[in-house]
Amino acid sequence: MIPYDIVIIGGGPAGLAAAVSARKNGIDKILILERDRELGGILNQCIHNGFGLHTFKEELTGPEYAQRFIDQVLEMGIEYKLNTMVMDISPERVVTAMSREDGMYQIQAGAVILAMGCRERPRGALNIPGYRPAGIFSAGTAQRLVNIEGYMPGREVVILGSGDIGLIMARRMTLEGAKVKVVAELMPYSGGLKRNIVQCLDDFNIPLKLSHTVVDIEGKEHITAVTIAQVDSHNKPIPGTEERYTCDTLLLSCGLIPENELSNKAGIRMNPVTNGPVVTESLETNIPGIFACGNVLHVHDLVDYVSEEAGRAGAAAARYVQAKGIIEHSDEVVKLIATDGVRYTVPVTIDLKNMADLQTVHFRVGNVYKNCYVSVYYNDKRMTHTRKKIMAPGEMEKIILQKKNLLKEEDLKTITIKIEAE
Repeated sequence: MIPYDIVIIGGGPAGLAAAVSARKNGIDKILILERDRELGGILNQCIHNGFGLHTFKEELTGPEYAQRFIDQVLEMGIEYKLNTMVMDISPERVVTAMSREDGMYQIQAGAVILAMGCRERPRGALNIPGYRPAGIFSAGTAQRLVNIEGYMPGREVVILGSGDIGLIMARRMTLEGAKVKVVAELMPYSGGLKRNIVQCLDDFNIPLKLSHTVVDIEGKEHITAVTIAQVDSHNKPIPGTEERYTCDTLLLSCGLIPENELSNKAGIRMNPVTNGPVVTESLETNIPGIFACGNVLHVHDLVDYVSEEAGRAGAAAARYVQAKGIIEHSDEVVKLIATDGVRYTVPVTIDLKNMADLQTVHFRVGNVYKNCYVSVYYNDKRMTHTRKKIMAPGEMEKIILQKKNLLKEEDLKTITIKIEAE
């Protein structure tokens, strides 16, 4: 069995940033396992700009952003294996992997960092009626076809779902000469960033129809038309609101799901809201020595936040390895509670003894809120009450907790984050 201090599963932005951070924190034997033929993950097909404003203080394309971290990995001499599939992770951190070159083999890791990213929600989960003709693609598949393979999926396009990839592909297909007829969104709000709605739809006069869904697909061999309809408050189509659009392409952009089959098999406790692992302030799962970061933990809106979180995971894994797994914990951990409009928090618990001086807590809201407040309660006492002009599910929010303030509180058991009207 091959020993490594830290094994990182995934060579996308999270895995690369975690590896660089672990090396900077004094770990030498690091191995990245990547199932694709190159490092960089999904960023390789994201040729639009808008990346890196937080991390590098300049605007980069996806491949440029990835290359910054790939260069650091190469300069630091961090080992990586491509075209390698991880089959299993045991609670004892034995990683079973296989590739065409090496066959099947096992690695004993001092710590494991999960950085597998996320995948698109499949059509089967959407219950769209009609035949199964050619011409229906997930937005990410279409993005790869256009940006990497050099193929155009079609010329007349309807998009279902207003996630960021769908919005970006509306612009991309338009720039390539296609006609994007409409973007339909089931929810009464968009799932994407506000800037993407403006830059990708408004700037190109592409209509966005909220509270609409596809109710029929025409075409047996190849898609010829779709019908969309308005939905009521229970997401049921309203008779008489149908609109038919002729098209040769339907793109689905209906959400992302953390890639957590390996995590489930390893016995890692999952958060039913995020579909990612439940983690502590150190981004450690319920299995000691296994950490998670990036989109496998919860779906982020900016890759800069992925890199920042992965850096913390790399540093925490390095501490774990250097302490040989013997880390003192507080007798009582503080539980974070998401309620009243807040869907979840990452992390879920905070160990006051091990937390940093400043602890970032990420969360998302479950609806569009205007002129409201984000309130933070220590036990039952309201500590902060921050006014927000607007918050939406497509934008990740965060608060910063100060260790010195938490330590002042006697018998602190819970920190509650909620949305309040005033």
